[in-house]
Amino acid sequence: MTRTDAAAAPTPPAALDLRPSAARTWLEPSAHWPALTEATRHLDAPVGALHLGALRWNAQEMLRRAAGTPIRIATKSIRVRAVVEALLALPGYRGVLAYALGEAIRLAERMPQLDDLVVGYPTAEVAGIRRLATDPDLARRITLMVDSPAQLDLVDAVLPPAQRETLRVCLELDASWHAPLLGHLGVRRSPVHEPEDAGALAAYVAARPGFRVVGLMAYEAQIAGVANAPRGRPVDGAVNRWMQSRSLPELVERRARAVAAVRRHAELEFVNGGGTGSLEATAADPSITELGAGSGILAGHLFDGYAHFTPAPAAAFALDVVRSPSPRHATVLGGGWVASGPPAADRLPRIVWPEGLRMLPREGAGEVQTPLTGDGAGRLRPGDRVWFRHTKSGELAEHLNEFAVVDGDEFVGTVPTYRGEGEAFL
Repeated sequence: MTRTDAAAAPTPPAALDLRPSAARTWLEPSAHWPALTEATRHLDAPVGALHLGALRWNAQEMLRRAAGTPIRIATKSIRVRAVVEALLALPGYRGVLAYALGEAIRLAERMPQLDDLVVGYPTAEVAGIRRLATDPDLARRITLMVDSPAQLDLVDAVLPPAQRETLRVCLELDASWHAPLLGHLGVRRSPVHEPEDAGALAAYVAARPGFRVVGLMAYEAQIAGVANAPRGRPVDGAVNRWMQSRSLPELVERRARAVAAVRRHAELEFVNGGGTGSLEATAADPSITELGAGSGILAGHLFDGYAHFTPAPAAAFALDVVRSPSPRHATVLGGGWVASGPPAADRLPRIVWPEGLRMLPREGAGEVQTPLTGDGAGRLRPGDRVWFRHTKSGELAEHLNEFAVVDGDEFVGTVPTYRGEGEAFL
């Protein structure tokens, strides 16, 4: 929403050009955040902002770290179609890794030039399966994720093979580490852990009518999604680095055997792995043909805690101060945009400007208001802006209809989020 009637006319969508730029002003907080404040002053809070300079920096840094291995864009970490389109215009980004079948179908409809969409998680969307299975063009462009025969049974229950298109499927290999003494380290995803399991599943799918194996994916969350230099937690960082240094060699060896086992039964078009936190390591794995990543583009603050890369804060949101409950406090309207994952302080939005502010332990990020304290809180007045960064890169878009796009210190337009386009996939 805009502040004045004069500014209330629709803002034309911003054209996102993510080609390389030498500008680095976003890396200096004292310049970056005041520039965002001035550029978006005419917009009512809550206001989300995308900084083009930071986006360009992050997009190129991801490519540098990938070292020539193509990056499939993990859309769950973006959820802004204009950003996805701008990335796909850059050499080095190829295809998308969608998080829901409905999302993949919608992207395919709105982006006819996009012909390589992989749904990164198994689906039970009956309407989506029916749509995919009866549309030859969609069936050619979209690949489903599977890890068990039960998921194939679900598809056949919607439409048996004789009544539908042959569907492309990608097998997911569990990339977690079964560590001595420590047990399972990683996320609970696929039941397919051993190479023999992957080969057996590939053989089963190859013999079953109506499906064709075209890919293999293994997401090493314990390497790509676990910070190895978390702020203020040096012991945790050391433990995580130890874990990652041992988990990676085990996975590289096991993944190579799994790829070989699957290729005995299927002609693989791609082998996907990695994430923002592991681009260098995964790209060095000779079994991999592409990387899957997205969080490093918008750079939620969860990705500040890595020793080997530092993303620029490309996405942020601002809230307005509305009251001063005491000389030591200021209260902003809103703020309760807490991230998914295990409940902990690192799931809260991080206050980034003005510096020195913090939330109250007994209140945290509130549904309607968020009291703040710390140096300078008492000097804030109604109408002053406070900037936050969300923990997760893509989840911020679920709270906003659009992002204001800022280039340098100038407002250049807005781009809609999925929510702003009327979509809610999960």
